[in-house]
Amino acid sequence: GKPVVSEITALAGVAEQDILKFAASAELFSEHPLAKAIVNSARGRQIQILEPSSFSNEPGLGVRATVDGHSILVGSEPLLRSTGFQPVHGLKTHATGSAVYVARDDALIGLIILTDELKPDSADAIKEMHRMKLRTVLLTGDNRATAEAIAKVLHIDDVRAEVKPGEKARVVKELQSSGARVAMVGDGINDAPALAQADLGIAIGSGSDIAKETGGIVLVGGSVRGVATSIKLGRATMRKVRQNLFLAFIYNVLAIPLAAFGLLNPLLAAAAMALSDVTVIGNALLLRRSDIDRGN
Repeated sequence: GKPVVSEITALAGVAEQDILKFAASAELFSEHPLAKAIVNSARGRQIQILEPSSFSNEPGLGVRATVDGHSILVGSEPLLRSTGFQPVHGLKTHATGSAVYVARDDALIGLIILTDELKPDSADAIKEMHRMKLRTVLLTGDNRATAEAIAKVLHIDDVRAEVKPGEKARVVKELQSSGARVAMVGDGINDAPALAQADLGIAIGSGSDIAKETGGIVLVGGSVRGVATSIKLGRATMRKVRQNLFLAFIYNVLAIPLAAFGLLNPLLAAAAMALSDVTVIGNALLLRRSDIDRGN
């Protein structure tokens, strides 16, 4: 789905508008989906976004930036703790979304909760994958409560939550070592290693550039139904490859011995070889008439 800002909790007497301004300014250069959601929320509320004078990305944790002379930290609880901040006890216990902390200079000033807006076709896409006998796994860095809630709605088979970016590729490798052929679907910069590790990497077209460069397939329209469509098309293509190998093999098995023993006129032998090529090409072109949905 697409993350959106659903709640802002202000601390230290700072206004919600200022929390969002500093968070969006710090996240301005980040490619992470949560960062883009924060920036889009600020723009939607017509909040001024300042360009940071310095910026550094902490993969899987958050960002550090200097905005309007202030040192800004935006990210997860582990990032907060690594820099000496202590999250307020119980601050996010009621939240079922992704929690992003915002600190300015030496003070924690707020918490932004982001929730996923599921794409309208997500449920249909998962149902189609199940009809294809595919096992679905939700692999995410979000908290377990959020991940399990989404998995329950979409009927996803397995959940791997609170997974750090560097661990996503390891999880994919574990699945492969169990004998599974793994297709990974992702759109963020943190998904790139897992996309590269998977047997098939499928990048969402609206995602980060590095994810699109790493993926073997890019879903230009951004619809997750394209995942099932891509696998169907791949399976149909492999069937055609096997059929064409069989057709070419049969032509050669029958025609070459006849030509070698003089039982086949050279002109007919040449015509048979040409017909072999035409048959293979024609069979391949039948893919265009298949009932696979290419609208995604």
